[in-house]
Amino acid sequence: MDKKPILIYVGDPMCSWCYGFSPELVKVKEAIKEKANFELVLGGLRPYNTQPMVELKPFLTKHWHDVSERSGQVFCYNILDSTSITYDTEPPSRATVVVRALAPDKEFSFYKQSHSLFYEENKNMHLTESYRDLVESLGINYDQFKTSYESEEMKEKIKEDFLRARSLGVQSFPTLLLHNQHGTQRVAAGYSKAETILSKIEEQLF
Repeated sequence: MDKKPILIYVGDPMCSWCYGFSPELVKVKEAIKEKANFELVLGGLRPYNTQPMVELKPFLTKHWHDVSERSGQVFCYNILDSTSITYDTEPPSRATVVVRALAPDKEFSFYKQSHSLFYEENKNMHLTESYRDLVESLGINYDQFKTSYESEEMKEKIKEDFLRARSLGVQSFPTLLLHNQHGTQRVAAGYSKAETILSKIEEQLF
């Protein structure tokens, strides 16, 4: 049985700080791959939210500027003028769980690139078609993805991730936890540099 520690990452595809943190997370994930396993949990930032993007424009504009300034990540703000697209983060979270089921080794790559679909390309994350190019680029059959994405099974399955995040005591995203023989401890909450996180992981690994 694999007794490696587990680095648990709790995030959301439409979380701006998760998008900002993504390059740092990639560095962390690569650095610890021989020492710990990695688990992605979809936390549910605003699942089932019905507010149009335009209603959140003042708040999100400032928020996204802050993330861009801190992380250097690129944002496109056009979607903030939309009166029809809602800030419901369940669809891309569900899409990630679908990829987890169809191609587990592609899950993190899909999740990471979903950030770009929303923040850089301003795709409507509710539409299955928005994921087509990404899904196919990862070698996943799009028709299989679409069928699974639209299924009641996956609409229920994503709720398990949301509940898991709560059971871990996570209230903000991104959050990193390390689970080892001593239990589960928080490594980082919010944006942090990879070097800082890795030093904390080294302290807690054994």
